[in-house]
Amino acid sequence: MTNIKIVADSSVQMTPEEIAQYQVTIIPLTVMIDGTVYTDGETITRDEFVNKMFTAKDLPQTSQPAIGSFVEKYEQLTADGSQVISIHLAESLSGTVNAARQAAEMVDGDVTVIDSGLTDRAMAFQVIEAAKLAAQGADVDTIVARCKTVEDHTTLRMGVVNLTNLVKGGRLSRAAGMITSVLNIKIALTMEHGELGILKKGRGMKTIKRFVDDVVQTMSQKPGIKSIGVSYVDETSGADAIAEQIRAAVPGVDVLVRRTGPIVATHAGKGAFAIMYYED
Repeated sequence: MTNIKIVADSSVQMTPEEIAQYQVTIIPLTVMIDGTVYTDGETITRDEFVNKMFTAKDLPQTSQPAIGSFVEKYEQLTADGSQVISIHLAESLSGTVNAARQAAEMVDGDVTVIDSGLTDRAMAFQVIEAAKLAAQGADVDTIVARCKTVEDHTTLRMGVVNLTNLVKGGRLSRAAGMITSVLNIKIALTMEHGELGILKKGRGMKTIKRFVDDVVQTMSQKPGIKSIGVSYVDETSGADAIAEQIRAAVPGVDVLVRRTGPIVATHAGKGAFAIMYYED
């Protein structure tokens, strides 16, 4: 039986214990802050990144791993005849998946690349499911199909309370950013079919509270939720409070609360958070 190995990029929201348990190979993204390049998870932690982002002169620049890094890793993993399934954050957020695709065509081994259409913990739902199936001896086609099913049954909702980074990063026009800053506008985002979209917007933090309440209320009515994640940029207490609200509404389902990585943090900015869940 051919062994299948799972690869993901460092935008995935997994604990070190999960990465070890499921034997996932992580390929790190890089981020440049005021001229200094850091390797995500290797030369800079997520805590350190957020602190540096808030004091940086310019918005950090994140970039996908070099194609050569993918080629090297794929060659190592397939050298023993194993197949590789490489799962990455949405193409709309990063060129990582395209770099992986190019690398897959350059190696002799059997490498299948998947655009998760998501990121963070929402992407991890696919990675973990793929690793479980690989351990059970499932073939590539079965795992790819399951990842697509998981994507279709995953919900990602994000609250953005400070639009500065969205404007600087070109995700929101500067004119719109000036208006929303003056009006104290907060927005809720959704990610579907690999694209970010505005779910709702309103003035003040009451908008965010109503957004969270609505998401939790919806979750409470879904009996098939299997896994939940709450990721945040910097507001630890706020994320913990959201997690407790979710646990009360959806008892018996684990909720992973962790700081997000550089990609999401750079675009979402101060105070942002995301609620993600997967249901059968």
